[in-house]
Amino acid sequence: LFDVKRQAPHFLPSAMGAAVAGECCFEGLRSRGRSGGFKVCVCGAAGSVGQQLALLLAMEPRVWELSVFDLDVAQVPVRGVAEDLSHLASRCKVTPFTLSINQRPATELPTECLSGCSLVFIHAGVPRRAGQDKSDFLNKNLNIAKMLVEACAKFCPRAIVGLMVNPISSVVPAMASLYEKKQLDPRRIVGVTSLGSSRASKFVHEATGVPAEQINVPVVGGHAGRTVLPLFSQEPAASNLPLEARRALDVRVQEGDEEVIKAKRSRGSAALSAAHAAMLLARAVLDGLAGQRRSVCAFVKSEATELPYFTSPVNFGRRGAERVKRLPRLADKYENERLFEV
Repeated sequence: LFDVKRQAPHFLPSAMGAAVAGECCFEGLRSRGRSGGFKVCVCGAAGSVGQQLALLLAMEPRVWELSVFDLDVAQVPVRGVAEDLSHLASRCKVTPFTLSINQRPATELPTECLSGCSLVFIHAGVPRRAGQDKSDFLNKNLNIAKMLVEACAKFCPRAIVGLMVNPISSVVPAMASLYEKKQLDPRRIVGVTSLGSSRASKFVHEATGVPAEQINVPVVGGHAGRTVLPLFSQEPAASNLPLEARRALDVRVQEGDEEVIKAKRSRGSAALSAAHAAMLLARAVLDGLAGQRRSVCAFVKSEATELPYFTSPVNFGRRGAERVKRLPRLADKYENERLFEV
């Protein structure tokens, strides 16, 4: 599918790559030379998802430097997160950064937090309260995302920015537009949607018994609810499942967040799996920078459909998001109907 090397939707520790030859437009690689690793930053690192993601990144052999940033009002001090991570038996150097709630990252965040980063994750924003107006919720999270994305544009304009700020379908286009106005590449703004593929692949493994590491179900469309479309027909392990089984799995992928929240009795959401999904994107980006092109589904500016933004398989290479792939022709009637709905 999509003419690229197959990617398994699970986390595997990578072998440390050798020197990355040739020119690369990414700040982190260029500043480190041909034999170094990469620098990554997690914004919102003191939260439940941020801490788990920071742990996975600190264990990744390609990551030699990790900045962890959060506000001083976070329940867990980000300095404590960094100290905890610094006790891991890994080569990664972890440095904490913090600001007060009234400070602006673009003007008051220390340069060394983002400077030299190849990849930045932004997990920030507020959850929507019961009865809260949708536009009020959107404006609050847009403002939060904007402050951090402006800092990325200033300190690491060539880094890939992985957004985990809801609603992704609105935040990503707005932040990509901000980059375009600054004459920066809008495809460096990437909505993290790989949790859909991870869920779909795991559910197919449970239904078929095929090893999970051999399954990769592309999930396209949007980010939530009925806009999420798993393309089971494109995965050999799932393509022979009965239609009713595929319908049921489709619904389960769409309602994955609710399934986790219910199991946690509304005391939490999908934090561990969300961090794992972000790590899938991180691995694709870092492997691409190291010269091993990788593909992962993400919500980006796209020409895959008539919609300007769409979750699509994205090829990552030495120049970052090098290609957004078009959708294949779908012979499956059910998936065609769902694609039209999406």
